[in-house]
Amino acid sequence: MKNLALNDIHISLGAKMVPFTGFNMPVQYEGVTAEHITVRESIGVFDVSHMGEFLVSGKNALALIQKVTSNDASKLAVGDAQYSCLPNESNGIVDDLICYKIEENKYLLVVNASNIEKDWNWISKYNLIFGAELKNISEEYSLLAIQGPKAIEAMQELSSFDLAEIPFYKFKIGDFAGIDEVIISATGYTGSGGFEIYCKNSEVEQIWNKVFEAGADYGIKPIGLAARDTLRLEMGYCLYGNDIDDNTSPIEAGLGWITKFTKDFVNANALAKEKEEKLGRKLVAFQLDERGIPRNGYNIVDNGGIIIGNVTSGTMSPCLQKGIGMGYVPIELSKSGKKIYIQVRKKAIPATIVKLPFYKG
Repeated sequence: MKNLALNDIHISLGAKMVPFTGFNMPVQYEGVTAEHITVRESIGVFDVSHMGEFLVSGKNALALIQKVTSNDASKLAVGDAQYSCLPNESNGIVDDLICYKIEENKYLLVVNASNIEKDWNWISKYNLIFGAELKNISEEYSLLAIQGPKAIEAMQELSSFDLAEIPFYKFKIGDFAGIDEVIISATGYTGSGGFEIYCKNSEVEQIWNKVFEAGADYGIKPIGLAARDTLRLEMGYCLYGNDIDDNTSPIEAGLGWITKFTKDFVNANALAKEKEEKLGRKLVAFQLDERGIPRNGYNIVDNGGIIIGNVTSGTMSPCLQKGIGMGYVPIELSKSGKKIYIQVRKKAIPATIVKLPFYKG
């Protein structure tokens, strides 16, 4: 198991540490619900330094990214970020990621921790054609997500940039907490505002300490992975390994909006055909009509008890106080308002398919 640069700090704060994607990670501190509400109402800090970072540069950097990702990176200006995915050759998804345009011919790809080696090998395979410069900097960098409605106000004193003027899916490179050059990005995974800081491992402890000093009067708290999961689920954000994987296509996962057929990318023709024919299944969001907690792997059934799908993510929403989840059902049963049933142990609990997000602030 690898340790984060802030491992000792997490332990000193009483974090429950668990093995996750090869790292010792803080899963919770005072409890999932309390941490969840902290992010919704004030400000919380996640250490998500296990995430992977690849630098792609050189004259063929964009050509490589255009080939391996589903979204259109040619639309990016310097300072833009873009949500995208790596389609595989069999209608599945290698990973989802965020692409940052650092400067002309230089990009940062941020990938899921569980897929660092897989993604690196996948991109490197296609780079044999393009010859871009690739560098895996995952073990050199840390990532803090400072999230919540009070994050901007509390942290403004730490930067000369106006943090409020970094729009969603934009970023700046500049000073923060006494460090001259860090990436400050507004690409949060919680739906409660805030920003993220990418920095070198040697800089993260200084930033962490100054962030908690600046947030002391705002109720700032450290937040673990468990609350990160409930927060992202209330927003309906996909989690790789649950809602999307090597066997789910971006079309059926509702990611057609990041799948641009105006360019040539891996498996584009097959995915275009899938989109046109509208066959198969679709990822839907649902809310339980009665008390219960849906969990990953639970069966989705019809009113006759026939299995029609499976739950990919589920929880008791701390904000809504209702069971919520996502899962795949046949496309003809996927419309908002449709009734389905979630098999929770021996009981089929009625649920309603709803539009995302669950939490609307």
